Amino acid sequence: MGIFGNFFKKIKYAFTKNELNDDFYDELEQTLISSDMGVITSEDIIEEFRAEVKKRMIKDVDNAQKVLREILIDKLKFDEVEFSYPMIITVVGVNGVGKTTSIAKMANYFSKLKKNVMLVAGDTFRAAATEQLDEWATRLKLKIVKQGEGADSASVVFDGISSMKAKKADVLIVDTAGRLHTKVNLMKELEKINNVAHREYPEAKHLNFIVLDASIGQNSLAQVEAFKQSVDIDGIILTKLDGTAKGGVAYPIVKELNVPIVFTGFGETINDLSKFNVEEFVDKILM
Repeated sequence: MGIFGNFFKKIKYAFTKNELNDDFYDELEQTLISSDMGVITSEDIIEEFRAEVKKRMIKDVDNAQKVLREILIDKLKFDEVEFSYPMIITVVGVNGVGKTTSIAKMANYFSKLKKNVMLVAGDTFRAAATEQLDEWATRLKLKIVKQGEGADSASVVFDGISSMKAKKADVLIVDTAGRLHTKVNLMKELEKINNVAHREYPEAKHLNFIVLDASIGQNSLAQVEAFKQSVDIDGIILTKLDGTAKGGVAYPIVKELNVPIVFTGFGETINDLSKFNVEEFVDKILM
């Protein structure tokens, strides 16, 4: 049911109240907190919401809901990440967030835009990682650059960029080993991969995206902060929104970490990844 269900039902229930009184605002605030917006973010939103309702002298819940929609949209607005080609996207994240699947979905997204997409199997640590990405490349009819298990990831990326340039590909998506932010050697490997990519193809657009599992809520903040210490994070792929009521974590991520959401994942099929649209996201909460 996820963000389409539990969160929506709670918000909707709060707006069934006939009176815009303290109980209404308290219940709405608790709903935001339970969606993992965090206490501070939720309090800020409710404070602004109350003030705006009072300022506009709104007395009914329908018009009040329109005000909340405006505020929720404004809180998530960010300068859009621009795509230009040729482009290299390095995808990072901890184990289990759906990184490889997100890469396949993103490759499918760019392929639908008629871009020539290539994949790099930079996760040489997990035994099945290259095999999994290879299967996706076969299904999507994409070229993949890979080496054997235990190979140097930066070397695989070097090969991938060489192939990209030779074939004049538009997009190169680099998979990396899922890693805990506490693993210093693996975090340094990310720096090495980034350095190689910039050195070998300086004229390309370079982006680092982190995949976050929406269901873990506030723990996502620590993950982004840790990865930002090693590499620049240009955008977020927020996955598993279909299986959680904690979609509100998008708000503290954007506010506190100053990193935009670029893609959102709402399901398991190859087409269940969408370019982030703040209006659509909020409407799914308030519909």
